[in-house]
Amino acid sequence: MPMLTVRNVPDEVHRALRARASLRGRSTEAEVRAILRETVLPEGRAALGSLLTAVGRRAGLTEEEFASLVQRDRSTARPVDFE
Repeated sequence: MPMLTVRNVPDEVHRALRARASLRGRSTEAEVRAILRETVLPEGRAALGSLLTAVGRRAGLTEEEFASLVQRDRSTARPVDFE
């Protein structure tokens, strides 16, 4: 598992983290992990694919129209030539 170091945390922030962790019966480190997890991976968040599917359904796309949108161009990309 990757490690993360956060430097220069103000004293008042560190004290608040310790107090918050104590109220929840966790170590300060466990509390920081929980805060990060809740912030970047909130429950109920929809995946981009699910959101796009919902938009397509609301737009009334047929199965054929929808299938044509998910086809990918698998050819090798060519660099842009500006000359």
